[in-house]
Amino acid sequence: MRAHVEIIDERDYLWHPAELVRGEGDARQRNLAYDEEDGSVSTSTWFVSDWGRPAGIHHAETEWYVLEGEVRLGDEVLRQGGYFMVPTGVWTPALRVAAGSRVLIFREYGDWGFDVVEHGPAATVDGRGLVVRHSAQMPWIPVEIGSPMRFDLGGSPVPGLFIKLLYRNPATGFYTRLIKAQGGWTEHPLAHHPCYEEAYCLDGGFQYNYGEMWPGTYFFRPPLIRHGDFTAALEMGCTWIVRSDSDLVDWYTDESRVEMHGKAVNWGPEFPGTVAPRLLQPVRSRSLGEWKDPSYQ
Repeated sequence: MRAHVEIIDERDYLWHPAELVRGEGDARQRNLAYDEEDGSVSTSTWFVSDWGRPAGIHHAETEWYVLEGEVRLGDEVLRQGGYFMVPTGVWTPALRVAAGSRVLIFREYGDWGFDVVEHGPAATVDGRGLVVRHSAQMPWIPVEIGSPMRFDLGGSPVPGLFIKLLYRNPATGFYTRLIKAQGGWTEHPLAHHPCYEEAYCLDGGFQYNYGEMWPGTYFFRPPLIRHGDFTAALEMGCTWIVRSDSDLVDWYTDESRVEMHGKAVNWGPEFPGTVAPRLLQPVRSRSLGEWKDPSYQ
């Protein structure tokens, strides 16, 4: 499983050799969130030199989102905002990446394995195949129209939130999208979801109960973690790439508070050297500083 990470600035993470086997060239990755049990990972990857790999088949569901530079996937040229998703076992055309390119790479339900195959299946047994998007050419659609997420129990979205849907698995609801909040967009109740949610900030800024996001900050939030009281930067708003492993359901909590009650047994003022327990805190980037408010949830 992946730990609750909220929030980190990717610049506080180390560069590792990229887990891009069968390729030629120098590439390095920052591991934003890593599942040591099944190999799933979310990375920010930097291609130090020109890099290339022949056509073949991934051992995991794989997504690439281009932050800057150029990626050639067969005959497709992907620049900033370019995206592709390939299911496990589906044939992927040859890749060529220009030196200096930066790409978010997501791997799900498997490790870095890759088999070089000249020709292969164009779809899985459930009919899914390679998906390519040029998000810079896609329109922003109001989230209440363009999102498959469910707005239950009065949880209608606050106007000012927009979406570009990049990919959705119709069987599981797993989906990847760009979300844009217009300047000053706010939503006050805390929310939690039955699915995991992760996001990488692409542009602008954003404040909520876990702190502040700016470009290059990231979170991975397991299911059922409450979060909220959102406010987008007044002038520029905020844009993220967001992923979740099923359709998102917003369960809202108003007037929330976290309280602990009980009688201390062997800790407290009369027991020198002991301290009170604290709520479990997620992994946090040093750029965000120490936790100061114990009521962060």
